[in-house]
Amino acid sequence: MLTAVLITQGIEPYSTAQHLDRTWTSIFYGAAKATWWIGGALMLVSSVRLFLIFEGRPREGRLVQDLIAGLIYIGASLSIIAYVFNVPVGTLIATSGVIAVILGLALQSTLSDVFSGVALNLGRPYAVGDWIIMESGVQGRVVETNWRATHLLNATNDLVVIPNSTLAKSQLVNQSSPDETHGVTLSVRVRTTRTPLQIKQVFDVILLGGKRLLREPSPLVTLGEMDGKSVVVELAFRVSDAGQIISAKNEMLDLIFRHLNAEGLELATNVLSSDCIQVAPKTQEAWNTTDDNDLIRAVPMFAALSDDELKFLMEGVSKRKYPRGSEIMSQGDKSPSLMIVTQGVVLVEQESGDTKIELNRLSPGDFFGERGLLMDADEPGSIRALSPVTVYEISSNAIARVLRERVDLADEIGATLAARLDAEAALSEGAAFSEHRPLTIAHRIRQLFQLHQPSGR
Repeated sequence: MLTAVLITQGIEPYSTAQHLDRTWTSIFYGAAKATWWIGGALMLVSSVRLFLIFEGRPREGRLVQDLIAGLIYIGASLSIIAYVFNVPVGTLIATSGVIAVILGLALQSTLSDVFSGVALNLGRPYAVGDWIIMESGVQGRVVETNWRATHLLNATNDLVVIPNSTLAKSQLVNQSSPDETHGVTLSVRVRTTRTPLQIKQVFDVILLGGKRLLREPSPLVTLGEMDGKSVVVELAFRVSDAGQIISAKNEMLDLIFRHLNAEGLELATNVLSSDCIQVAPKTQEAWNTTDDNDLIRAVPMFAALSDDELKFLMEGVSKRKYPRGSEIMSQGDKSPSLMIVTQGVVLVEQESGDTKIELNRLSPGDFFGERGLLMDADEPGSIRALSPVTVYEISSNAIARVLRERVDLADEIGATLAARLDAEAALSEGAAFSEHRPLTIAHRIRQLFQLHQPSGR
C-alpha cells in the first residue's frame, strides 16, 4: 500500500530525495521513504526466518540467518542515507575510515567470533545434533550455533558456551560423523587357567549377551599381550550413538564379571595397562566349591530369602543343558518351572508376522519362565540358546513352598516382574503386557498359589 501511495504521488523510494517547495511536505515524503525501506527490510528478514531454514533447524542453526539479516539491515540503512538524506554513500564510507578502524579494534574479539563462525559453517566440521570432543577435553552435543558462540550440552546436562574463535583454533573429534554409531574398546586381563583360544570363546559368548551393542558390524574379540600367568583380551564393539558409551561399558563390565564367575575364570591382578580391570585373586579351590546359593540369590526376587527358605528352594532345583541354536521354549508356551541361566546367553525374540523383535538377552544370573509359573501367562516370544547354555530349573512346588512361608514375597516378585514386562512392552511398541502393574501381578500370584492376603491390606 505504501509503495502504491508513493508511486501515485510520483515519488520513487529508490531514487534520490526530491527537492520540494514546502518543507513539511519534504519531511513527510522523506519519512515515508525511510518507512518504506525499514518496512522492506523487516519483511525480508521475516521471510528469511520463516522460509530460509538451514538443516531443518530454524532455531538452533541461526548463524547464516543472522548474517543475512545483518546484511539486509545494513543495506536498508545505506539506502536511507543515500535516497532519503541524499548523502553520497561512497564518500561517507571513505571519510569514515578512521571510525571503522576504531570500531574494528574495539570489536576485534567479536569480529573474530563472527568470521570464525562463518568459516566453521562453510567447512562444516560439525552440525547441530553432533557430539564433539575438543582438544582441551570439553565435549558435548551441539545444540545451537549463532554469530558469536556454539552451545554444547555435556553428559551432565550442563550448557557449555564456547566462542567460535576458540572452536576454529581447536582440534575437534566429531563422534557423530560419518554416522551416529560410535566404536568402543574395552580391555581386560585374564589369568591363563585355560588356553587363550578357550578364553576367547568365553568372551565371544559375553559379547552375545550385550543388549546395547550393535550387531552390525559384528563385535570383535582380540587376544593381546600375554605373559606366563595372564593374557590381555580386547573387546571392540559399536553402539548406536555416543550417549550409549557409558551404559554399554557398564553393561559389559557386569557381563564380564558374571560370565567369568560362571566359567571358573578370574581376572588377573598383575595389570600392565591402566585401562585393564583388576580384582582380588581367587584360589582354584574356591572356584571348585562355589555355592549354588550365590547364583540363586543373584536373582532379584530371591535376594531377600533367608538361608532356610533358600534351602527349601534348592531342594527343587535340577540342572539342564541346551546346545547352541536350540529352542528352549516356543512363543506362546507356558513354563511349569522357573529357569535361571548359569552359563551362556539366551535370546528372547517375539515374532509377529514377518517381523521379529528382540525382547531380551539373558546372561548368567538372569531368569525366564516366570510368566507361566507365577502368572499362568504365555511366553511373549521364543527363547533360544545363542551359545551352549546351562540353566537351573526350579519346580513350581519349591516356589509354592517358599511363597507359603513368606506371603509378602509375592509383592517383591510382582515389582520385579512388572519392571521387566514394562521394558519388554516398550520394545514391542506397547503391544504386550503394557497393562501389568506390581499390585496386579502380586494379586494374580496369590490367586494362582492360593496364598492368604497379608494383614493390613
